[in-house]
Amino acid sequence: MRLKALFVIFSLALPTCMATPVPPCNTSPLASADVAIIVPDSISCTEAAYPAECATTTRAVPYINLAFTAFSIHDFGTQAALLALILYKSASFKHNTNHYPGVPGQGTRNMQSPAFNLKYAQWLAANRTDSGLSLQQVQEAEAEGPVQVLALVNNDRWGFASAAWFLVTQCDAEIRRGLAGLTEDGWNAYLIDCVGTTVTDERTAVWKEATALRKW
Repeated sequence: MRLKALFVIFSLALPTCMATPVPPCNTSPLASADVAIIVPDSISCTEAAYPAECATTTRAVPYINLAFTAFSIHDFGTQAALLALILYKSASFKHNTNHYPGVPGQGTRNMQSPAFNLKYAQWLAANRTDSGLSLQQVQEAEAEGPVQVLALVNNDRWGFASAAWFLVTQCDAEIRRGLAGLTEDGWNAYLIDCVGTTVTDERTAVWKEATALRKW
């Protein structure tokens, strides 16, 4: 299918927001140009260490918008936080597998651990008919090992949606309220109490760049 046709499909899938949502609903989809402002090197894969894993902004953005729709993430603050996380974790969409230090089965665009990739695959098989996965497939992949499980969820459609799934299914409502409020405290709580990682200047810098794009 041509990329233009994909954009048509994804634009039809964008949510129709309520008149007075709380928190305010972001009615403008993310655009490739927005991501290029945050991380200019995301527009090209020419210097990617793993070219087969690299996605340009043009390729990535439609899937990110689709992920927001699939997991009902409509407010700008939460969308910006998820975008910042996957940009940082995937080195501007340059890879979708853990190469350093090289944990087998760790990957997707938010670099989920093998344990969560298994939960993700199981959830998709049980809840999303459009995933193309069955519980039997997941069980068979689990028996083979974490690398095979990762392969089930590491395509563009679901690899770019893993951060949204993790937030919705593994984190509490207070985390989402903090992200929606666009506060640095909310961002810090998301990293520490939800993602289970540390707050660093590098991570926060990407988040600040993403939240500065209030136009989308």
